[in-house]
Amino acid sequence: MTFGSEWKFSQVFGEQNPHEDVQDCDIISAMEFDKNGDNLAVGDQAGRVMIFERHAGKEDLFECSSRSDSGQFNLPQKQHPEFEYKTEFQSHESEFDYLKSVEIEEKINKIRWCTKLNRSLFLLTANDRTIKLWKIKEQKVKKVKQMDINSSVTSENSLLADRSYMSGQSESSHVNGYSLEWTNKMNGTSSSHLADIINVDYTRSRKVYANAHDFNINSISNNSDGETFLSGDDLRINVWNLEVRDQCFNIIDMKPKDMEDLTEVITSAEFHPFHCNLLAYSSSRGFIRLVDMRMSAICDHNVKILQDGRSHGSKTFFSEIIASISDMKYAMDGRHILSRDYMTLKLWDTHMESSPVATYKIHEHLRPKLPKLYTDDAIFDKFDCCLNGNELQFATGSYSNHLRVFSFGTGNENGITLEVKKESNRKPTSQTTSRPRRSSLSNLARGFYRQGQDHDSENEISCNLKSKLLHVAWHPTHNLIACSSGSSLFMYHA
Repeated sequence: MTFGSEWKFSQVFGEQNPHEDVQDCDIISAMEFDKNGDNLAVGDQAGRVMIFERHAGKEDLFECSSRSDSGQFNLPQKQHPEFEYKTEFQSHESEFDYLKSVEIEEKINKIRWCTKLNRSLFLLTANDRTIKLWKIKEQKVKKVKQMDINSSVTSENSLLADRSYMSGQSESSHVNGYSLEWTNKMNGTSSSHLADIINVDYTRSRKVYANAHDFNINSISNNSDGETFLSGDDLRINVWNLEVRDQCFNIIDMKPKDMEDLTEVITSAEFHPFHCNLLAYSSSRGFIRLVDMRMSAICDHNVKILQDGRSHGSKTFFSEIIASISDMKYAMDGRHILSRDYMTLKLWDTHMESSPVATYKIHEHLRPKLPKLYTDDAIFDKFDCCLNGNELQFATGSYSNHLRVFSFGTGNENGITLEVKKESNRKPTSQTTSRPRRSSLSNLARGFYRQGQDHDSENEISCNLKSKLLHVAWHPTHNLIACSSGSSLFMYHA
C-alpha cells in the first residue's frame, strides 16, 4: 500500500445513537486479531469476550479480471476482509479479596490468541489478578423439526402445491399404486421429522492461572515456542507453561524492600516474535528494557536499555507522567519496537539504544493544558498502538475519536488523521464519565498535584476528552484497522 492511500469506513458493531449514554459495563477494554486474521476477540469492562469471525462469503484473495470497454483486462484488486458476529461468553466475574480488602473487577485487561489446534480456537484472557485459557470449538448439531402433514388439516400453500389441485383433477395422488391417505392411516403417522444441521460454538475454560500477581496485570504475551507465555503486573513478570496452571516462574521482580523507594513500575511486556529467549518490557519512566532469559534465571539485569537521551527542555511535575509508556509492540521483523506514551508515538531500533529512530507527536497541542488534563484524570489515559504485519506502518488513537496512521520513511511526520464515525455528518458520540479508576502503582503521581488546582477551567480543551480512541488492532495480512470508541467497534480499510 502506498502511504497516503485513502482510508475508508468498513464496518461498525454496537454503534450508539448520538445522544445515547454508554454504560460503563459495555465499554470495550481490549481487542486482538489472531495470527491469521480470521478471528477478532473483543473484551469489555463487564468481563465478556465477543468473537468476530471473518465472513466466509467474502473472497479476500483477488477479484476476477474483467474486460473493459476498450478491450483491455482490468488488473485484479485486492479486497478487504469483512467480519460477522460469531459467539460471546462471560470470561471473568467480579470478586473480592478478603485478605487484602480489595475488589477485583471483571474488566478484561488483555486478550491474546494461542495456537489453533484441530479446528479449535484457544485464547488467553486476563483481568486484574487472574488469567484464563479458553477453548472455542465449533460442532455440528442436528436440529429436529416436526411437520404436520395430516390430510384433514391443509393450508392454502399445501393445496396450491398439490398437482391435482393445480390441474383441476379431483383424484388424489398415488405412490406405487397406493393412496397416500391410506398409507398414512395404515402407518398410524400424521407427522414427519426433518433434521437441519447447524453449527454451534461451545466455549469452556481449560485452565485458570491465579494467585501469582499481587498487583494489576497489564500484560500477557505468547512465546514463539507455542508452550509458554508471560504475564506482567506493576512490579513482576512471570513465565507460565500453558499446561501448568498452579506454577509459574518469576523472572523479573522490581519490588523494593521499602515501597517508599519505588521509583518506577512495569507498564507492558512482550516476547520477541521469533526468538523464544528474548523479551522486552517498558516502564513508567519511559525506558524499554531488552532481556535475554539465557543470561540468568532472574532477569533483573537487562541486556539493553532503550531510552530517549535527547533533551526535552526543563523538567516539570508532569514530565515523568507523560513519559510513562502505555503500550509497546514488537514489529514482525523482530528488530523494531513501537511504543506509545501520552504525548508521542516512537519507533525504536533495538540496535540503537540512545534514541528512537522516529518520533511522532500525537498530543503536542495539549502540552499547555497538562494541569487541566491532570485535574480531569485524562493525563492517565492509556492509549494502545499497533503495527502493520509486513511494513513499518502503525496507528494509534487520540481524543475526539481521532485515529492517527503513520508510515516510517515517508517524511510525513503528521501522518493521516481520521475521525472515526460511520456518517460524515454525525458528531462523535458523547460518553459518560467512567467510574473511578482502581488504585494502581502505575499512577505514582496521582493525588499530589490536586491542591491549588482550579476546577473551573479558564482555558477549555479544544478536543473532546470523553470521546477517545484507546484500543486499536491492525489486521496481520491486510490494511484493516479495528478500533474502539466506548462500546462501538469500528473497522477501517485502505
